[in-house]
Amino acid sequence: MDADACPVKAECETVGTRHKVKVAIVSNGGLRPSQNPYVETIIVPEGPDVADMWIADRARTGDVVITNDIPLAAKCVEAGAQVLKHNGEPLTQANIGNVLATRDLMADLRAADPFRQGGGKGFTKSDRSRFLDALERALRKAKTEGAGS
Repeated sequence: MDADACPVKAECETVGTRHKVKVAIVSNGGLRPSQNPYVETIIVPEGPDVADMWIADRARTGDVVITNDIPLAAKCVEAGAQVLKHNGEPLTQANIGNVLATRDLMADLRAADPFRQGGGKGFTKSDRSRFLDALERALRKAKTEGAGS
């Protein structure tokens, strides 16, 4: 899990524990390590995208990666991992190209108009619920992928 501004850390820990799977929480610090034996807190050196590189270098088929970082998601999808955004939206081979293109378009629009206001939507209870459902499905699928390897 990419722990940068991640609103679903507790949910990942709970669902991971229920499924008895290792949960790696990756950041460059500032997080209190969990006492849960299924949770590993990975602290990487400070620097741009160091946590993302750590995750991308290790993502494989059978893994579930949680991130809202689209370039990281694209690398993980390419490596065969399942990727979920914090709101439960899956990022897959079928949609990652469009998501990347939209991200780039929005970055261009913001660069062209530095006074452009507006940010992302707030994180809602329904986002959390969708995430939990999507994570349950993804972990079940990951278990079958792992069994087939």
